[in-house]
Amino acid sequence: MTEVLIFATVLAPIILALVQLVKKTFNIPNNLISLIAFAVGIFVGAAAAPFTADLDLVLRLWAGGLAGLSATGLFELMDKQDGTSKGNDTPDGRVRE
Repeated sequence: MTEVLIFATVLAPIILALVQLVKKTFNIPNNLISLIAFAVGIFVGAAAAPFTADLDLVLRLWAGGLAGLSATGLFELMDKQDGTSKGNDTPDGRVRE
């Protein structure tokens, strides 16, 4: 399990960069970004077979999926933190009807 977490830690910045590339290239709805990051993570995890000979394919897929989801969380953590999830609040903090 430790190897999977270490591998996911290495993959997370790579997946973050790839997801940003996809977001800047294509017009994608915001609610699909996590799913795309998860899919990119699984793909990168599977494609990293030459670099991780000691991990099975299933473990590489798990690490890639975890890295994809953590890359999305990492970006959202650094992204703008203002407003609500629905975006219907006013600058003074009140919720619009």
